[in-house]
Amino acid sequence: MALSLRKKQLDLITRMLHLNQQQSSPDGGGEGEEEAYKILVMDGPCISLLSPVLRVGDLRKHGVTLHLNIDKARQQVADAPAVYLVRPTPANADRIAADAAAGLYASFHVNFSTSVPRPVLERLASATAASRSAHRVGRVADQYLDFVCLEDNLFSLAQPRAYVALNDPAAADADITSVVDAIALGLFCVAATLGAVPIIRCARGGPAEMVAAALDARLRDHLLAKPNLFTEAASSSFQRPVLCLFDRNFELSVGIQHDWRYRPLVHDVLSLKLNKLKLPTEKYDLDDSDPFWVANSWSEYPEVPKEIAAQLAKYKQDVDEVNQRTGGGRDGVEFDGTDLIGNTKHLMNVVNSLPELTERKKMIDKHRNIATALFARIKERSLNDYCDCEKDMLQDGVVDRKTLLRLLSGEGTKEDKLRLAVTYLLSFEAPPSSELEQVEVVLRESEVDMSAFLYVKRIKSLNTQFAAAPSTASRSTIVNWAVSAVTEGVKNYLSVGRQVALTRTVEALMEGKPNPEVDNYLLFDPRAPRSGTGGQFRGPFREAIVFMIGGGNYTEYRSLIEPGQSSQPSKHVIYGATEILSGVEFIQQLAELGEKAGLGSGSSNLPSQ
Repeated sequence: MALSLRKKQLDLITRMLHLNQQQSSPDGGGEGEEEAYKILVMDGPCISLLSPVLRVGDLRKHGVTLHLNIDKARQQVADAPAVYLVRPTPANADRIAADAAAGLYASFHVNFSTSVPRPVLERLASATAASRSAHRVGRVADQYLDFVCLEDNLFSLAQPRAYVALNDPAAADADITSVVDAIALGLFCVAATLGAVPIIRCARGGPAEMVAAALDARLRDHLLAKPNLFTEAASSSFQRPVLCLFDRNFELSVGIQHDWRYRPLVHDVLSLKLNKLKLPTEKYDLDDSDPFWVANSWSEYPEVPKEIAAQLAKYKQDVDEVNQRTGGGRDGVEFDGTDLIGNTKHLMNVVNSLPELTERKKMIDKHRNIATALFARIKERSLNDYCDCEKDMLQDGVVDRKTLLRLLSGEGTKEDKLRLAVTYLLSFEAPPSSELEQVEVVLRESEVDMSAFLYVKRIKSLNTQFAAAPSTASRSTIVNWAVSAVTEGVKNYLSVGRQVALTRTVEALMEGKPNPEVDNYLLFDPRAPRSGTGGQFRGPFREAIVFMIGGGNYTEYRSLIEPGQSSQPSKHVIYGATEILSGVEFIQQLAELGEKAGLGSGSSNLPSQ
C-alpha cells in the first residue's frame, strides 16, 4: 500500500463537507444529501490546512457557497446548514454556541480538527442547552485533520518556533511538555488520517525521544478502544510504516544553506507560503496543478529560463499553426467548397485547442514573471556566489578564504552573510582559529547581528563538557543533549562522503540491518506489549514517515524523496516537520536563542529582507 497523505486528508475533508456522509465519488454526490448549498465556517489554522488541498472552485463542487472566518462578523443565513471546521478551543466553543443561540444557520455540523477535550465539549453542550439551541446542532465530530498537507509526500504541523521553545534554557518543564504533547497530537492526526499505526524509531535523548514516548502512549491508549481509528488497518495485510523522528539539532546546516534550485529559491527568496506566492502585482498558486512547476521545480535556476524560452517558442509555433489553419483559402487559390468537410474538422480542432493554448500562455507568463523576480534578487544579492561557496564547503569540504571574506563584506543581505558564516562554522569540525577570527571581524564590520553565529559556536565549544548524550530525555538534560547533538551531527555529516546525514540515517532505519549509525536508536511499537522487545519488527520497511522536530525545509525534503524514487524495489517516504522554514526564518530562530543566552551584538531582531 502506497501511503497518500494528501489524498486521504482530502477524502476526509470531502466527507465532512457532505455532512459526514460517505461519498460515491471524490466530486461529491453522496446519497441522502438534501442540502443544495451550505456555509463553511473555519478558524485561522483550519483555513491554512484547507488552503493547499481545496480551492474556491473545489468548494463549490461540494455545495459550499460561502466560506467564512469564525472570528469575523457574519450575517444570518437562516435557511442554510453550516459546517464548522475549527480547533477545539474554549473560544471556538463559545463562538459556536453564540451562533447557535442567534440562529445564524439552519443547522450546525461541528467538526473539530483534532480530538476535543472533555471540558471544551461540556462547555459547548452547557451553552447550547442554556440558550435552548442544542436542537440546531446536528453533529459534533473529531476529524483528526490538524496538519497542513502541502503535497502528496509533504506536510507541516504548522507549529511555529518549536525549535526555540525546545532549546530555550529558561523554558519551564510545563512549557516543554506542552510543546511535546502538541507535536505528538499532530503526529497522531497524521497516523489516524493514514489509518496506520507506525513503528517509531528515534535517537536516545532529547525532544525526539520525548515526542516518541508521548505519541506511543497516545496510540496505546487509543488502541484500547474497540473499534478505533485503526481497526480497519489492523485487519488488512499491508506492512506498517516506520516513523523516524529527528530533532533539528541532528543536522543544522541543511536548514541554513542557500539552495540553487527553483523551488527552494522561490520559497527562500520570494517567501512561498502554503503553495501560494505573492509578487508585487500578482498572486500565484504553485502546486501539482501546475505542470511547469511539477516538471521544473527541482531544476537549478539557470535551467528554468531556458525551459521557459523553449516552451514559449513551442507555444508561438502552435499559435502560428492555428493561424495558418484558420487563414482562409490557400494563397492564390479561391475556396470552391470541396474542402468544406476537411476545413470544418480543422476548425473544430482549433476551437478545442484554444483553451489549452490559453492556459499554456498563462503558465508561461506566470513562470516568466517569477523567474524575472528571482533574477533581480539573485543579481542584487550575488546568490549564485553564495550557493557556490556553500556547496564547496558542504559537499567538497574546502573553502576559498578570499571568496568567503569577499562575500561576507560585499553584496548580499545581512542574513545571507550570517547564513554563510554559520555554514562555514558547521562545515568543519575544527576551523583554523585565525580564519575563524577573520570571519568574525568581517561580520562585525558588516554590522551583522552575531547572535546566531556565537550561539552555534558556543554549542560546538561546549561539546567537550557534555561529550556523552544523556540516557534519559528529561527536561533537566535537554539543553545539554542539544549541545552534544549539534556536534555529533557535524561529525556524522562529515563522516561519509558528505551525503545529507538525514537521508543516510533514514535509509539505514528502513533497511533494518545491523548498522552502527542506528543500532542504538530506540524502537516504540504501540501495538506490542510494553515489556520486552524481542518480537518487535525492525525492518526492512517499504514506507517511512520522516518527521523533523524544530522545522524542516525543501532541501531536506528533496534529499529524502529522490533516492526512494530510484531505488529497487521502490521506497516511499513522507516528509513532515513542525513547520517548513526558509533559511532566513531558521537563522532568526538561532539568533533568538543567542539573544536569550546573552550573546550577539544586541537584542534587536535580524532585519527582514
